[in-house]
Amino acid sequence: MSFLLIIVPLIASALLLLARPSGVRQIALAVGVVNFAISIFAAYSALYDGTVNHETNIAWIEQAGIRFSVGMDGIGILMILLTNLLTPLIILSSQSQRIDNEPRYYGLVLMMVAALNGVFLSTDGMLFYIFYELALIPIYFICAIWGGENRIRVTLKFFIYTFVGSLFMLVSLLYLYLKTPGTHSFAWTDLVNVQLSTVEAIWVMLGFFFAFAVKMPVFPFHTWQPDTYVTSPTGGTMLLSGIMLKMGVYGAIRWMIPMTPEAWHTLTPYFMALAVTGIVYASIIAVKQSDFKRLIAYSSIAHVGLIAAGVMAWNKMGLQGSLIQMLNHGINVVGLFFVVDLIERRLGTRTLRQMGGIAKVAPRFAVLFMIIMLGAVAVPLTNGFPGEFLLLNGVWQYNNWLGAIAGLTIIFGAVYMLRAYGMAMFGETNAETAEFTDLDGRETAVLGIVAALVLVLGFFPNIILQLTDGTVNRILGSVQF
Repeated sequence: MSFLLIIVPLIASALLLLARPSGVRQIALAVGVVNFAISIFAAYSALYDGTVNHETNIAWIEQAGIRFSVGMDGIGILMILLTNLLTPLIILSSQSQRIDNEPRYYGLVLMMVAALNGVFLSTDGMLFYIFYELALIPIYFICAIWGGENRIRVTLKFFIYTFVGSLFMLVSLLYLYLKTPGTHSFAWTDLVNVQLSTVEAIWVMLGFFFAFAVKMPVFPFHTWQPDTYVTSPTGGTMLLSGIMLKMGVYGAIRWMIPMTPEAWHTLTPYFMALAVTGIVYASIIAVKQSDFKRLIAYSSIAHVGLIAAGVMAWNKMGLQGSLIQMLNHGINVVGLFFVVDLIERRLGTRTLRQMGGIAKVAPRFAVLFMIIMLGAVAVPLTNGFPGEFLLLNGVWQYNNWLGAIAGLTIIFGAVYMLRAYGMAMFGETNAETAEFTDLDGRETAVLGIVAALVLVLGFFPNIILQLTDGTVNRILGSVQF
């Protein structure tokens, strides 16, 4: 099943890009639904004791110790569920707008999904790097072809940042590979058993950190993100924010810290300081934004800063919080960017000051938007609350002062999200908002599913926490500082 999750969207991508058949939208949506069904079956039939399930392990470049080795434990299953849950929603939401050259667009989306699944399934270091880089290619073209003003300049900056960061990770992987005994190997189990001196581990950890910090992004490696999110087409922004940035967090959990525990005590205080600084910095900027899409972009930096801080704390509360919040942030941010897209297509603007009174003319839209917004603010009984509670608890256990500062994300989040909702939904209508039409069937389906997930995961967070508990215990127990 691990192999199917990669090969099915890859074949479909080749079909759409090369053959360009009719019914492109239906094919893309069907492939997304099939992959989600495979991921559900994989999750249902897996063991959650920390072992790897549904493995495929075959020789690839045997002389170099590189194998096509994929499989999923609890953490991998969570990321696979996130990727393949959001894919049909992103494809369905894209069908609400006119897209030039649809075969190319949906083919690139499915190529990216195959690469993302490969990242979360790889148990071989070189295979992980290949899929990590492969995911950059389709999103670059999606943003560069279908993006907005200045898209080439903005997308090139994004490409350079992420590509250069990935090269540092490659150097770290090669160094560990050369340290494996006997016939060198990129297998995760072999790399994690390499013993490094503190100095060696510091340099290797820095290589991983540069790659993952850019992808998340963590302050001050975030400068590509706001412009890229704003310039990208909505589907591209959803892929970037909902799934792709999770590659960085996942990489830190799966690869960076387990590979270099000798450097954790030395470097983590600096990494934690950057993450917490990013929370406050991005939240303050979000409060000042009048462009709704840019506001969501900066709020994403703040939320991911808290997730990164939970990972760096490296305790059970922090890790469990970061994992469940990766899922919840992906769901919420996809819903919010779709909300922005709906408003922009109806009004021709993203400026909050030009909105107002939309709730009067579009009550269904207002209710679903409110539920998603409350999840982003982490109101109790919504999906954002359990994750943020666990994250703040984990950071507090690491350092009380950092935990208190990180807690500001809740206050700031409420300020900028409630302000944005109030400016858009309440007050008097104007000439444009008076003509705002309520959701059609496809739009209701997308926002309705997102809103339902916000409530279900808020009431029943153990659905997710039970998936990852065994793997979190295994990783925490196997990494000795």
